[in-house]
Amino acid sequence: MKPLRIAFFGSSLVSAFWNGAATYYRGLVRALAERGHRVTFFEPDAYDRQKHRDIPDPDWAEIVVYRGDSDSSALEALEQARGADLVAKASGVGVYDELLEAAVLDLKRPGTLVAFWDVDAPATLDRVQNNFDDPFRPLIPRYDLILTYGGGDPVISAYEALGATRCVPIYNALDPHTHFPVAADPRFTSDLGFLGNRLPDREARVEEFFLRAAELLPRRKFLLGGSGWGDRPLPPNVNYAGHVYTRDHNAFNRTPTAVLNINRASMARYGFSPPTRVFEAAGAGACLITDAWTGLELFLEPDREVLVAHDGDDVARHLESLTPARAHALGEAARSRVLANHTYAHRARQLEDVLEEHSGRTYEQLAPTRPGERVATDL
Repeated sequence: MKPLRIAFFGSSLVSAFWNGAATYYRGLVRALAERGHRVTFFEPDAYDRQKHRDIPDPDWAEIVVYRGDSDSSALEALEQARGADLVAKASGVGVYDELLEAAVLDLKRPGTLVAFWDVDAPATLDRVQNNFDDPFRPLIPRYDLILTYGGGDPVISAYEALGATRCVPIYNALDPHTHFPVAADPRFTSDLGFLGNRLPDREARVEEFFLRAAELLPRRKFLLGGSGWGDRPLPPNVNYAGHVYTRDHNAFNRTPTAVLNINRASMARYGFSPPTRVFEAAGAGACLITDAWTGLELFLEPDREVLVAHDGDDVARHLESLTPARAHALGEAARSRVLANHTYAHRARQLEDVLEEHSGRTYEQLAPTRPGERVATDL
């Protein structure tokens, strides 16, 4: 298989600070590199992410950081991507999104595919469907591909109705290099842990599924991690851990009796949208309780690999009946399932299949390259 040069414009690969897509980017980019592809990740210096890096520049990707307060710097970064075989602009970069979404299309030419990679399709679709004048809306048909990390048929149909040439979900997954079982950490001892930043589209559901369960079980210990919750009044049995760096995610997932996943309202509405924390928790062998959403069965089997709750009362009932042995069995079953079917190696192969199908040629037909030489393709 011949390597591709891929230019990826996203929020950040090296910092997970206010950046929920970091795990997704890292897992997928690493898996692509392991399959021989060369990825350059372009990210802005914005939102103090560079001050809160949690990994150094990796050896499996080139990192280009451009100024977050200069449109000319963003355009210079785009120019560096010229000639790549695949140029992907992710949603939610955070600065100059409108500029990048339009300007990246100027890089299209024979041999270069340009894709929009939507890491929050429900939010994007809600926005463009409710605003006919949204500047991204007329650009959708001009992209070669729309790739998303969730949404299933509802998202595919919605994008196709907006004129997308093709929309393909490349779902979140597990990176076994970074998420795996570790020893318990006393800092995270609790009956139920939840890790998620405070966002308007999530807060009401956190109140229902997590905080209500805490109020119903005053003798149980609850642990809340993530940014933005510091000024929010919490029940006395809820300990706030603040921002939890990715180096501590395995311990955070492994230590509590169970961990909770709560999809944002828009993701739950569209369904088929497993967030990264589902696979992070499963990879660590955690017992996972999740809110109910359509499509969950594609990833984990309810009652055998995951527990499903429709509200805070359900969460409380699960906790009351959960024994350590049952929690361990659920966590191990979930870990086995994602290792077998849902790693980023699986997603990287899927992306190759999508690109191969789009180009109409197999990678074996591509011209050979030497180090430093651009890959010659018909992509």
